[in-house]
Amino acid sequence: MLKFPCNFGKPYLWGMKFIHTIIFGVLMAQAAVAQQPPAVSKTAFPDSALLQPLFALDGQETTAGSVLEANKGQTVLLYIWATWCPDCLKGFPELYAFQQANPDVRTVYFSLDREEQQWRDGIQKFNLKGEHYWFKTGWKNAFTNAIDLNWIPRYLIIAPDGRIAKYYAVKADDPELQKTVNTL
Repeated sequence: MLKFPCNFGKPYLWGMKFIHTIIFGVLMAQAAVAQQPPAVSKTAFPDSALLQPLFALDGQETTAGSVLEANKGQTVLLYIWATWCPDCLKGFPELYAFQQANPDVRTVYFSLDREEQQWRDGIQKFNLKGEHYWFKTGWKNAFTNAIDLNWIPRYLIIAPDGRIAKYYAVKADDPELQKTVNTL
């Protein structure tokens, strides 16, 4: 009979379950902290954020400030997303519902995709209606730093006067998004 130097009995299994529970708990705590709203809800973008370069579908470079200025006079849902983000993809039905309920609200997408083709393919694949721009720089840049980006998807409502009316939402069906739109 072959004997093994370790005993993989109940104490071992209990220990493994305990370790998995601890790891799961740590991961869940990290996710909960990552989704915490910033301590301060900003109502304006600093100049550094407005100067952040973006790329349009036609390949032309612009800035976040130029995009926002071009939409002044309208209520805008600014949606920060990426094709690699499971929560972004899972939230598209709620985004579509928000758009259908608010046809006068313009949707502007800022993508954090790592590669341009992924971004372009995602727009087509998910039939995303609105204006599309891509941060070639990825997650960390002057714009995302200025809005305290800690999770995507991220939704902001920009008022017709250009101020940030709703600073933080991570779901398109967040009742505060609709409430904010209704007050504008």
